[in-house]
Amino acid sequence: MTYWAINAVFLALVAVTAGAALLLRWTRTRSTRASSARASSTRGSLAPVVRAAGLSTAVLLVMTAVFDNVMIGVGLVGYDESRISGAFVGIAPLEDFAYAVAALVLLPSVWTLLGSRRETEAVKAARASRRAEEAR
Repeated sequence: MTYWAINAVFLALVAVTAGAALLLRWTRTRSTRASSARASSTRGSLAPVVRAAGLSTAVLLVMTAVFDNVMIGVGLVGYDESRISGAFVGIAPLEDFAYAVAALVLLPSVWTLLGSRRETEAVKAARASRRAEEAR
């Protein structure tokens, strides 16, 4: 079994988790859009999120490259040459970066699935506002 095959299993699990988080986020956003105050406060807020995600991605991938190369260089870890693709970043096989990518996707997905107190309160407030409007 190659390292890409092992990565595929983990990345598939991450993709399922990310899909569930996106679906949950979409349903939460849809339910809170009913409240006009909530909808107006979230407009235009995508750019900072994209910027933060891009910066986090760059930092994590650079750190992964540096530390993987150091660990491989000092002999802490090694790879079976017959099981890697042959693509390298320095002396680190490209397959090693799949775990960093998985972390970049999995951690925010789990955060979304677990929810936050602020988000829960916002959802409750939006529902209460919608019920009050419907009662009128």
